Amino acid sequence: MNQLLAIRVFARVVEAGSFVKAADSLEMPKATVSKLIQDLEGFLRVRLLQRTTRSVTVTLDGAKYYEQTARIIRDLEEIDAGFQSALFNPRGKIHVNVGGSVATALIIPALPEFFARFPDIEIELGVSDRHVDLISDNVDCVIRGGAIQEQSLAARFLGQASWTTCASPAYLQRFGTPGHPWDLEHEHRIISYHSARTSRVVPAVFQCGDEKIEVIGKGVLSVNESNAHIAAGLAGLGVIHTFNYAVQPFIETGALVPVLQDWRPAPYPFHVAYPPNRNLSNRVRVFIDWLVEHFSTLT
Repeated sequence: MNQLLAIRVFARVVEAGSFVKAADSLEMPKATVSKLIQDLEGFLRVRLLQRTTRSVTVTLDGAKYYEQTARIIRDLEEIDAGFQSALFNPRGKIHVNVGGSVATALIIPALPEFFARFPDIEIELGVSDRHVDLISDNVDCVIRGGAIQEQSLAARFLGQASWTTCASPAYLQRFGTPGHPWDLEHEHRIISYHSARTSRVVPAVFQCGDEKIEVIGKGVLSVNESNAHIAAGLAGLGVIHTFNYAVQPFIETGALVPVLQDWRPAPYPFHVAYPPNRNLSNRVRVFIDWLVEHFSTLT
């Protein structure tokens, strides 16, 4: 017996005062309504309703049972209504982790549009270039560049970012303009980016046609955070090789000048990752859908 269904049916019979009216309102056969009431009475071992050929009356036990279970039914209806409302008006807090330049250049500037759509969602944004553990750090989703290494995570593709190599006008005036990636190994300074997780320098990759070159270079500074990487380029400390979306505003103002434009590697993929065994709340789902939509214009 489905006890919850039987309780709902019993309550409707009491309120309607008739098996036929209750069956009609529930869009159920009258025989099914009668069977559920009989099963419920058998389970409780009490008579809930007194039936005659013309009417149905509630017994003393039935009245007591209805009074107590009606509160439960109302509570369940309120809970159901709350969840149904959340499907259209998601609310609550989301824990999101993103890298520095993604947060600064892509996510934060677009958040007013997101909050205009979903004013009842609150975002706790962790900004760091280190890889977080989604479970132990209690993170709902994370935006990551490159291939997703963790097989334990589910992921959705967001888009691809192109690369740009650039330097400040002051740097270029002092050191000249590099004509080939190998110049960054000798005559020029390159601001290295080292992994926040392994502390190893990530080589700058350049590609022209079928020729591919990886450069470590030499410089006076190495950083492990993408916003600091750009700030160092703006300060004239060296050449930076980074994502176009992060430096394009500075290129447009002349604060940075692109170089080695014929040596652009393949675009870099971005994904949003989340635990596959965690039931995503609707607020997380709409945020991920928004990310996919927002990143579709990434260049």
